[in-house]
Amino acid sequence: MRKPNLATLIKTWSLGALALALPAAASAQDETKSDSPMLTPWAADAQAGHGWQEYPRPQMTRDTWQNLNGPWDYAITPIAAPAPKNYEGKIRVPYPVESVLSGVTRSLKPGQRLWYHRTFSIPSEWNGQRVLLHFGAVDWETHIQVNGAPAGSHRGGFDPFSLDITPYLKAGGEQDIVVCVSDPSSDGEQARGKQKLEQHGIWYTPASGIWQTVWLEPVPAEISIDVVKCEPDLDAGMLKLTTLGSRIATGKAHYAIRARVLDGGKVVAEATGRLNRKLDIPIANPKLWSPAAPHLYDLHIDLFRIENPLPQNAKNAGGKKAKGNAPKAVTFFGPGEQSHYARLPGNAARIDTVKSYFGMRKISLGQGPKGPVMMLNNKPLFQYGPLDQGYWPDGLLTPPTETAMRFDLDFLKKAGFNMLRKHIKVEPALYYAHCDRIGLLVWQDMPSAMIEMRERTPGADRQQVTANDRHEMQKRPEVARQFESELRAMIDALYSHPSIIVWVPMNEGWGQYDSVRIGNAVKACDPTRLVNNVSGWFDTGGGDILDYHNYREKMPVMNRKDSRRALVLGEFGGLGYPIEGHLWWTNKRNWGYRTYHSFEDLEKHYIDQLTQLREFAKNQGMCAGVYTQTTDVEGEVNGLLTYDRKVEKIPATTLRKIHKDTKLY
Repeated sequence: MRKPNLATLIKTWSLGALALALPAAASAQDETKSDSPMLTPWAADAQAGHGWQEYPRPQMTRDTWQNLNGPWDYAITPIAAPAPKNYEGKIRVPYPVESVLSGVTRSLKPGQRLWYHRTFSIPSEWNGQRVLLHFGAVDWETHIQVNGAPAGSHRGGFDPFSLDITPYLKAGGEQDIVVCVSDPSSDGEQARGKQKLEQHGIWYTPASGIWQTVWLEPVPAEISIDVVKCEPDLDAGMLKLTTLGSRIATGKAHYAIRARVLDGGKVVAEATGRLNRKLDIPIANPKLWSPAAPHLYDLHIDLFRIENPLPQNAKNAGGKKAKGNAPKAVTFFGPGEQSHYARLPGNAARIDTVKSYFGMRKISLGQGPKGPVMMLNNKPLFQYGPLDQGYWPDGLLTPPTETAMRFDLDFLKKAGFNMLRKHIKVEPALYYAHCDRIGLLVWQDMPSAMIEMRERTPGADRQQVTANDRHEMQKRPEVARQFESELRAMIDALYSHPSIIVWVPMNEGWGQYDSVRIGNAVKACDPTRLVNNVSGWFDTGGGDILDYHNYREKMPVMNRKDSRRALVLGEFGGLGYPIEGHLWWTNKRNWGYRTYHSFEDLEKHYIDQLTQLREFAKNQGMCAGVYTQTTDVEGEVNGLLTYDRKVEKIPATTLRKIHKDTKLY
């Protein structure tokens, strides 16, 4: 039988449901926003400069740092214009230029550049150290100048990056920094999530420029700890720790790390090994991390310079001994190498120290009564939580404050969810740290990179051109390389968070290409987690999970296609409930996949959806469900919370009771 084309699938599949469930597409001019901006309860704190003051990297902390958030000079120029001599005003970092909290609220067009400028001073106690400049995230292409010299650049809107700016610093006084940003938004081919220049339906306001914390940090000049990677091995009862240095150790210098594991302030495990190698740390009687008991161990890592501990007749990786006048101490890359670094000599010189944490947990597939299911710590666990867009009416991609960010997560935990799917966005590291602390499982999406091509009809969404009968598109090599580079950067940045258990590289065919290859690459990069190759729409048979999307009131049976993958309902629900006084648009374009106008109707249909999900779990072995969604977002009114976070449409206590009574998990 001939396979349906893309347009037919969108019209007939409720798991896509856009053509049926969305209101007719409307231009941005048709959807008139209120003259008064929608603000959250934390807006005043953000405007007073009280937002984003915490140390931004919770899994590799140092005691000394300098926050560069706050007012910067800004200007918007044509993309080919030089750096401005005069700036237009002030912008509040780290809020996107389009947001209310930035103090600017202007759109950045694809043919423009956004310029930031400020000065800072280096504390005298930092003398003799190297100075790193960190960016949590900047959307999308960034160029940095320090004291007039080009210091570095970066492409990618969702991953953190750092620069060593020591060579560009002056010997004293004020230092000058200029950051230049361009963002093609939905006119480009880069990963952008749901940002769109013309907002309607499920497409939201773009968020350009700096949108996560900017900060300075001094590190030892000789060498410093640059990466900490924690990999729990529950079956072996150990933590596999990889600590990487800021440079390759050459010459006569040898470096070792000492890792101490603490529980409640008491050292419960300790190991020493060579820098830039994996170190196995046995954890006796490990306390497991789970949503019910999210136990975390503290981790202190010290970096030491030591004398060469390798034996004089050590062999290199090729097994050849040193001959003739060659140095007797040959670098040793063998399984016994770490044994020579197992003890610190008395004259070891401590150079650097960082603090971290980890959780002992395992995520895997196991066999259930109806087929493969997802397992946590070798036991089946039904996972249920919301689709979470992470948008804010006043900050867009940036939550107004750390407290605001945690509010959403605390609401979900109180409501009895044990999971969320972080949809087409990567949050600040502090977000995942809070999930780690309170015990919320996270499915992490890679922000989508849909390519818009020709217009189907005037004013309608433009749809990607597909390249094969599986509806996967063809991407230019340089575009594919960039997407995959950003995907790998996201995984590397978030690798050590125990709450993250599933990677989702592709969503609903949006920019989908080579999904089997990319899923395999993600699995090779991180074999400790599950990979949901394609969430919804165009399944290509890869990964650990078969993921359906279905927004019908009465959902059809969703059967397994094989005996290898877990079966999940990756999106469903979308029950709309518009509440006057808490709407983004002033006209009637606010929508849900189905819309109700009373709490009673909303609750009734929510329970009905969960009842269907429970039946799928019982009869088909479905092992997870993702309800759309945590909050309203712009024109969408299908959230459990209003967009301004001021109304719980279904109170958390009621949700918890519903979840308990439904007996999903």
